Amino acid sequence: MARSLTIRRLDGLWSLRAGGAVLGESRAVLELAESGHLPVLYVPRTDIAMQFFEPGERRSVCPLKGTARYYSIITKSTVLRDAAWSYEEPTVEAEALRDHLAFEADRGITLEQL
Repeated sequence: MARSLTIRRLDGLWSLRAGGAVLGESRAVLELAESGHLPVLYVPRTDIAMQFFEPGERRSVCPLKGTARYYSIITKSTVLRDAAWSYEEPTVEAEALRDHLAFEADRGITLEQL
């Protein structure tokens, strides 16, 4: 079975938090649905306090989305290594994800609709 992906914009205002800090709010959150995977939410960088993020050396490659670059989240209370990722040069199919970040759900990061 061929893998596929669908990207759609979610309604409403969303809040991003980690380490006790509010890292951003957005009305432009995207949901990526990829066959064989749970949905992943992506937040535009323009809606995130990027001073909390430090680019790392880790990379991963997906044939459908491109090469992901990982970021650590640094707050007063914690450092979450490689807890966020971004497709900075996505494939044509994933172009909507450019300039967005996704987050590891099991690392104490919350992205919830207000």
